[in-house]
Amino acid sequence: MISIAWAPLYAHPLPATHRFPMLKYELLPEQLLREGIVPESAFFTPQPPPVVDMLRVHESDYYQRLSAGQLTRAEERATGFPWSPELIARETTILGGTLECARRAHQYGVALNIAGGTHHAFRARGEGFCLLNDQAAAAAYLLAHPELGVQRVLIIDLDVHQGNGTASIFQTEPRVFTFSMHGARNYPHRKEHSDLDLALPDGTDDVAYLRLLRETLPRLLSQHQPDFVFYLSGVDVLATDKLGHLALSRDGCRRRDEYVLGLCHQHNLPVVVCMGGGYSPRIADIVDAHSNTFRAAAALWG
Repeated sequence: MISIAWAPLYAHPLPATHRFPMLKYELLPEQLLREGIVPESAFFTPQPPPVVDMLRVHESDYYQRLSAGQLTRAEERATGFPWSPELIARETTILGGTLECARRAHQYGVALNIAGGTHHAFRARGEGFCLLNDQAAAAAYLLAHPELGVQRVLIIDLDVHQGNGTASIFQTEPRVFTFSMHGARNYPHRKEHSDLDLALPDGTDDVAYLRLLRETLPRLLSQHQPDFVFYLSGVDVLATDKLGHLALSRDGCRRRDEYVLGLCHQHNLPVVVCMGGGYSPRIADIVDAHSNTFRAAAALWG
């Protein structure tokens, strides 16, 4: 059984010249339904979570200033988005979607958020289109509820950009293993230290990328023995991506998702999938690559 978090406010209006491809949050659910990849009943409408669920990974002062529109101009510019109450409603709803996905994946094996993967959000600041760290908040939620039986979490971050905020949040938390496989020369220019960072040279193609992933991920599962997985499946690894600098084809990106989700399914590991980034000039390339993630999940969990 597949559950998918989505709400219309995911597609937040931005200035016409803004480079963030917000349209994908309208087009992706439409494509999934049009192709029959998932039924309409798979979708649920998330809600903003209780504040306590955000304060496990964010400082209270930052959250209060963010909510009240009291960030400095420099802090707001770092996020990449112009502040508004509607933007905060969007960000908290996305985080609530990933929290609910964690609960549903714990019960059914898998859940996906049409948005999320806001891995550049730190405890006390946002940057890079990330204001609140949804996967970090959901991982902390699971660990804070011992009745769920989750003692070790693995975060697999395959966005082209390092998950610097997530790495920073969990740098002293041994129960969460952060794995980031990203472009070495890409944003952020000042990297944090994940538990495992694999920095890839510009132009890395399907063969090299998939070989390294297959050499690494089974070893991490064996060594860390996670009870739960969060997967950030950014499609900014594509050769067509204007910000990525790697050289994966859409087929290579699809095989990446099939491999990660296949391992989770094989090992009976609950997994939450968030879409992460994608900046190809053609919105159709972004939507189709994201759709492949859902195709892979549907083939495994049905």
